[in-house]
Amino acid sequence: MFALFKPARKASTLLASLAAAVFLSACEPISLGGGGGPTINTSNPVPVALLIPAGSAQSGDALLAKSLENAARLAMADLQNVTIDLRVYDTAGSSTTAAAVAAQAVNEGALILLGPVYAEAANAAGIAAAQKGVNVLAFSNNTTIAGGNVFVLGPTFDNTANRLTKFAVKQGKSNIVMVHSNDVAGQVGRNAIQKAVGNSKANLAATVPFELSQQGVINAVPQIKSAVDQSGADAIFMTANTSDALPLFTQLLPEAGVSPTVTQYIGLTRWDIPSQTLALPGVQGGWFAMPDPAKTQQFNARYQATYGGAPHPIGGLAYDGIAAIGALVGAGKSDALTGAALTQGAGFQGVSGIFRLRPDGTNERGLAVASIQNKQVVVIDPAPTSFSGAGF
Repeated sequence: MFALFKPARKASTLLASLAAAVFLSACEPISLGGGGGPTINTSNPVPVALLIPAGSAQSGDALLAKSLENAARLAMADLQNVTIDLRVYDTAGSSTTAAAVAAQAVNEGALILLGPVYAEAANAAGIAAAQKGVNVLAFSNNTTIAGGNVFVLGPTFDNTANRLTKFAVKQGKSNIVMVHSNDVAGQVGRNAIQKAVGNSKANLAATVPFELSQQGVINAVPQIKSAVDQSGADAIFMTANTSDALPLFTQLLPEAGVSPTVTQYIGLTRWDIPSQTLALPGVQGGWFAMPDPAKTQQFNARYQATYGGAPHPIGGLAYDGIAAIGALVGAGKSDALTGAALTQGAGFQGVSGIFRLRPDGTNERGLAVASIQNKQVVVIDPAPTSFSGAGF
């Protein structure tokens, strides 16, 4: 079991990719103000700049870049009566290069930017594009860079925490102990859970931080046990993921007397990646959130049939961006690419379900709640199909 806890290892899973996008520091982008953006002629091809890390030296970025471009082109083929003039620019995974190519793109006529991936690069691109009144749909999920002319497409901890907290309350779980790591990711997760619980009818009974190491997890277990016993908590909400502390926690907590059959385990991250996690005894019955699995599988199958391989786990974000742009331009309004239009309340249909952009630059995604039962993923609360549906 201890061999599974390798917090420093690199992975090309969704979790690792999104963590890289989230936890790079960045400053605030320049605001366009008033939901601004360019005026367009919707009868003409729409110039869209796609910023991808094709020339990055970081492992996996070339594959990610290709997957994003492929997904964008797949979305373009699905549009009705809308023509996208896609212009691809290489950020090389660098914030400096991202700023330069963003400026180049808008100077060459791009009316909206799709990408980049990493937070510092997205922030830099946003600042460059704001000077020409152009909005950016970044593939990051770092909410600290969201706002002004930068919108993040990646799934956020806030969105996941809200979905799971609301579901927990509906299931009668109202007294929650939060367990979070002391690294940056854990602190962001902690803030998301605190906010979600604070906005619900649940009570945050206790918070237990831990050092992200084997000994740190071992030391935290008796503290968690004590917090559960003293508060009578009926749920534990953990930020730990499958590549670091989760396997160890779900082994040691039941051994310490915190049974998942009595105290509900809830995870802020995906518990089904990698698939080997499903066999762990301690995760059985745990709750986590995930995109609509049927829609995700449908997209993956289409991508496989078209390109002969599986998409990168976050490749579908490029499809979502093009789909949103196409839906707005297809309505025939000259303000289709302004902030006000991008944040229309009905949202959009993406490859993994519904999503919408918020005026503060963050997003909401329709997520399913899943559980692990008999080593299989079982959806126990389906993803909503509209923003008036369950979970919102």
